[in-house]
Amino acid sequence: MSSLTEKDRPIVQLLLDAGTCPRCILRFCCVGSQMLYRHPHKDLMKDLQEFLKSSQEKEDTVCLDVADPPCKRVRLEPREEGADDLNHNGAIPQLPSADQGNTATESSAGKVCNVCLGILQEFCEADFVKKVCQKVNSADYQFTSFVFSVSLPPQLSVRECAAWLGVKQQMRNLGLPLAKDDIVQLKEAYKWIIHPRLSEELGVPADGKSLFEVSVVFAHPETEEECHFLATACPDCFKPAKNKQSVFTRMAVVKALEKIKEEDFLKHFPCPPSSPKNLCDALEIQCTNGAVFVAGRYNKYSRNLPQTPWIIDGERKLESSVEELISEHLMAEFKADSFNFSSSGREDVDVRTLGNGRPFAIELVNPRRIHFTTEQMKRLQQAINDSSDKIQVRDLQLVTREAIGRMKEGEEEKTKTYSALIWTDKAIQREDIAFLDDIKELKLDQKTPLRVLHRRPLAVRCRLIHTMKSEYIDEHHFRLHLKTQAGTYIKEFVHGDFGRTKPNIGSLLNRTADILELDVESVDVDWPPTLAD
Repeated sequence: MSSLTEKDRPIVQLLLDAGTCPRCILRFCCVGSQMLYRHPHKDLMKDLQEFLKSSQEKEDTVCLDVADPPCKRVRLEPREEGADDLNHNGAIPQLPSADQGNTATESSAGKVCNVCLGILQEFCEADFVKKVCQKVNSADYQFTSFVFSVSLPPQLSVRECAAWLGVKQQMRNLGLPLAKDDIVQLKEAYKWIIHPRLSEELGVPADGKSLFEVSVVFAHPETEEECHFLATACPDCFKPAKNKQSVFTRMAVVKALEKIKEEDFLKHFPCPPSSPKNLCDALEIQCTNGAVFVAGRYNKYSRNLPQTPWIIDGERKLESSVEELISEHLMAEFKADSFNFSSSGREDVDVRTLGNGRPFAIELVNPRRIHFTTEQMKRLQQAINDSSDKIQVRDLQLVTREAIGRMKEGEEEKTKTYSALIWTDKAIQREDIAFLDDIKELKLDQKTPLRVLHRRPLAVRCRLIHTMKSEYIDEHHFRLHLKTQAGTYIKEFVHGDFGRTKPNIGSLLNRTADILELDVESVDVDWPPTLAD
């Protein structure tokens, strides 16, 4: 039922006299009609005044019933078991006449609401909606729907509690039990009003699952200290956090209000609360788009190019990286704030990646542009490839966040193939290395290499060399083609890393061996999908 009845008269009278706006009064009367909240403020005030003047014996309604989906509720007090709407004589008690509160009611029409601090007043009107939409349009985002979020001052929870306790006391004095134990959340009522207005102005629907978010942050400096008494009453609820500017967060305040005793609350705060002088401030109106994910494969042809920026002690060692050569084009086209690069493994700065390349994915944070056709992605791929002879990308495509997980799934169970140019201190003949071709599933114990020990924990990792094929060059050089378990340190398998990798090529050949060049020939991860040229 989305209407007011005679039982609601004392609530309406009390809150109007206290300076509560019509929409907050509807919330405290548990009215769930979304359409009713969208009525103009003046009309609602007039309707409430008419309601108070109506006969106490009638259970008239303020407006026609409107069918709406069930609303969320914020629980303020447990429902009293066996409560009904009658006193012990079975009749509705005498209520104050409407005329007694006319003066206060009329004067409250222009006040800032003592509960919502003006959020359900000025910030529902056309001027504010236009201000939000101007901010959205000037930000130049691509979007087909939006989700609206609002951050409210924590002291609103205190005022809401105070208003409720005032209502409860009034009902007690009249001998009326509380038949309703919850109210419509302020945020929900606000969204009921603002969603259709924003939707009409922006020309797209509101959708709770939309990746494009429009957010408003409200503050009310005049009343910001109203929460402080809770810190004395419930100190355990207010603990400093590194990423919080104040201990008086909304969650902390709500937790304290659940914990504090009613009599302690009434000692520190008026019920219902008094009206403030000023409206809330809309501190921030922000737009953010959910991240977009781009995947592909890259080839690296340079032996002087790191995968990610090489910076040591704040000093850049090389001018560019694979990550930067790819991402700079994506950042420009998607107009994103930042990015996060990930790949299926990584190669050293002096190692080339050949064959079909290495799978990679880039998360583009807060992109302004999100819609790209297949043809546009092909042109973007070509632009990246034309910009440098050090890398090439292929299969560039838009993917989902969930799909990126496939790149990391079972990474160590995947295989990779390499080509290594090896030097030996003692002369070799073809027959000296031929036996390597017959070794299958060679088990290695690899301690964390000395060269990466500064950034990886010390551990012994068991790895497999699946197959090897040797290619004789001269007395001191040969090429070795290896198929290995992903995560194998190839350089250390060749030279032994001072005995930290066992066995190794040096120990197998019974001589000193070192690696001169290394190429990744394939990364056997079946992702992302291959695209037609």
